Amino acid sequence: MKQIILVLTCLFLTNHVSVFAQNKHFITSGVIEFERTANMFALVKKKVTKSSMENKPYYEQYLRTEPQFLTLKSTLVFGNNISLFTPVPPIKPVHWWYDSPMANQLNVVYSDLKNGKGIVQKEFYERTFLVKDSLRKIKWKITDETRIIAGYTCRRANALVLDSIYVVAFYTDEIHVSGGPESFNGLPGMILGVAVPHENVTWFATKVTETVDPKTLVPPKKGKEVNNKQLYDEIVKAISNTGDYAIVQLKGLLL
Repeated sequence: MKQIILVLTCLFLTNHVSVFAQNKHFITSGVIEFERTANMFALVKKKVTKSSMENKPYYEQYLRTEPQFLTLKSTLVFGNNISLFTPVPPIKPVHWWYDSPMANQLNVVYSDLKNGKGIVQKEFYERTFLVKDSLRKIKWKITDETRIIAGYTCRRANALVLDSIYVVAFYTDEIHVSGGPESFNGLPGMILGVAVPHENVTWFATKVTETVDPKTLVPPKKGKEVNNKQLYDEIVKAISNTGDYAIVQLKGLLL
């Protein structure tokens, strides 16, 4: 009798799990709204270097007169294994005294996730480039840590990008698209949260909508066409006279 009860219990649990899996809702297209938060106290402080001590009064003034955190908005439209990340123009731009690449959203990012190709429209120093190349390949290490973002259970993954920038991402497998904000991708689900702690910036989703117009998934077309290597050369040339602040700018422009 005990064996019969045990078998029936196992069958019930198996059927229950099967029904749950069948009823679980997965998303393959939609719109995600993101908020990008930058710690401006930290970013402005990085402008005070051995070769630019004249920026120290501006940093001290910022601490007295401006908010610590700057929040910018963006959208990620996705469908058919294609995504389009688009920044929302800020209401108030950062004053040039305090400006830095990491304090801005410089990129419109079109990602063909199926074929591993991307088109990035990047603006900096009053110049616009159209970068056509392969998607960034990121070696993620998935962990057991989870958190809720925009109503979705997300799992944490860690990685290094550009050889030295430590990145923490949170993705959900309830959205069956291996994309994310900016050029972050490559996890088994949609990335809804990114933190780059040493660069003092984060991206987190605030809302997910499941309706999308496929006509909106159009790649950007404006700018001088380059590949990743050519873009790197252009950036290095542009920041060559900025002394020891150059590495900070390079990270911000390439990230």
